[in-house]
Amino acid sequence: MFFGVLLVALGVTAYLLTDSMHRSQLAPAVLGVVLFLCGVLANTENSKRRMLWMHVAVTLGLLGFLASGAVVVMEFVWAHGLPFGEPMTVESRGAMCVVCLIFVALCVRSFIAARRGRRAAS
Repeated sequence: MFFGVLLVALGVTAYLLTDSMHRSQLAPAVLGVVLFLCGVLANTENSKRRMLWMHVAVTLGLLGFLASGAVVVMEFVWAHGLPFGEPMTVESRGAMCVVCLIFVALCVRSFIAARRGRRAAS
């Protein structure tokens, strides 16, 4: 849920810094709201339901990483060393890419630890 709030703050900040002209700056906020909702739905005693929503969240985080990384790479390719057409887009998507990568890495680490814990218990 923390990463969801972080992405919402990033998206809203980028949107406001562009004078609310570019709605595409809200993409991190949309992903953040969905990740937050996945966290709320995963906060249950039912282990199967918790596992389902955490896997949905990590999949969305991975897609967010890939999509935002693709935007950053495309901007670099199109710029050819010149200034970016929309620098705020590159900065906010770069930040989104890093946040999603950290989220996915922590989720994978948690999944591995949970699997090891289940093996040790059996």
